[in-house]
Amino acid sequence: MALSFIEGNEAAALGAMAAGCRFFAGYPITPATTIYNAMLRYLPPEGGVCLQGEDEIASIGYCLGASMAGNKVLTATSGPGISLYSEQISFAIGSEIPLVIVNVQRLGPSTGSATKGADGDIQFMRWGSSSGLPVIVLAPVDAADCYRLTVHAFNLAEQFRCPVFLASNKEIAMTRESVDLDAIDLPDIVTRRPADRQTPFLPFASAGDDTAPDFLPIGDQTLVRQTSSTHGANGYITVDPDEINAFQHRLEKKLTAHVDRFTFFDQDLDPRADTLVVAYGVTARAARVAVAASRAAGKPVSLLVPKTLWPVPERLIVDTAAAYERVVVVEMNTGQYVREIRRLLPGKSIDFFGQMNGNLIKPEQIGEVI
Repeated sequence: MALSFIEGNEAAALGAMAAGCRFFAGYPITPATTIYNAMLRYLPPEGGVCLQGEDEIASIGYCLGASMAGNKVLTATSGPGISLYSEQISFAIGSEIPLVIVNVQRLGPSTGSATKGADGDIQFMRWGSSSGLPVIVLAPVDAADCYRLTVHAFNLAEQFRCPVFLASNKEIAMTRESVDLDAIDLPDIVTRRPADRQTPFLPFASAGDDTAPDFLPIGDQTLVRQTSSTHGANGYITVDPDEINAFQHRLEKKLTAHVDRFTFFDQDLDPRADTLVVAYGVTARAARVAVAASRAAGKPVSLLVPKTLWPVPERLIVDTAAAYERVVVVEMNTGQYVREIRRLLPGKSIDFFGQMNGNLIKPEQIGEVI
């Protein structure tokens, strides 16, 4: 048994190493800096590269270049850094560059409170690019999740050739807890599929309208074109409407058509309950305590903890909520993911509780709403 007393940030770094990450670039920012510190310890002994960019824009640019050369890459930041990452995130979406981003959320807006947690970037991670095209966002609850979901994040980035976020939070990232890493069931490691060198290489050709293209690295013996502009299968800029439409459609469908395959969640369902609580991230820990207290007081309640936030796991939410008259959504913000719950469950009674004041939501507060 390998029992480790680690914080969520270190667990994410260890998950990245387990997934085969060999390149990290970032810029120090509270509360994400200890991921950089950990990667600085772990990467060089494995022949990897860890560097500090001159700013966030340069850091994610280094990551994109390293990924285009064939490396599994990681960067980590917080809300102000995500704002600066935005253009390069769009580049990664449009040019299908695998990338894992740990967003250790803190209280905003702007510089906000560097040492206070919040979940205020939930919508921003999904919509913070110039295209509106989807990305994958996974939300850990604790340090064990940071380890396991980071491995999944790398697998998904490689398989779908897209940016994948780990939506952490200052309270998850900097809370130390005992984790038996050896007892965590990790998935098989995935790497991006190499192109067949025996056939003419088209850098953005795909086998279908819901798949990612095969890969060859920049600098390969075969010519590899890469561009941030709208392009066809051959990598050249295109203005053909049909070609553009097919390209945009595939970038969306390659994720939305397969979300059921990477829908991660926890459930604690009580068949006697008429109320379902939905909570994610660190707030889910308070929700578990609140649900247990409610049951002990004679009021049965059920709990759903989604760990895949984007693309929205619609089937999970609709199917789980079907048996309940009332849904209670709890978030460390003023109401972001609850918009998706209301969209999917128009006939349900939906109550929301949220706060974004630098304090954790307490079980007693959730209990009052229940």
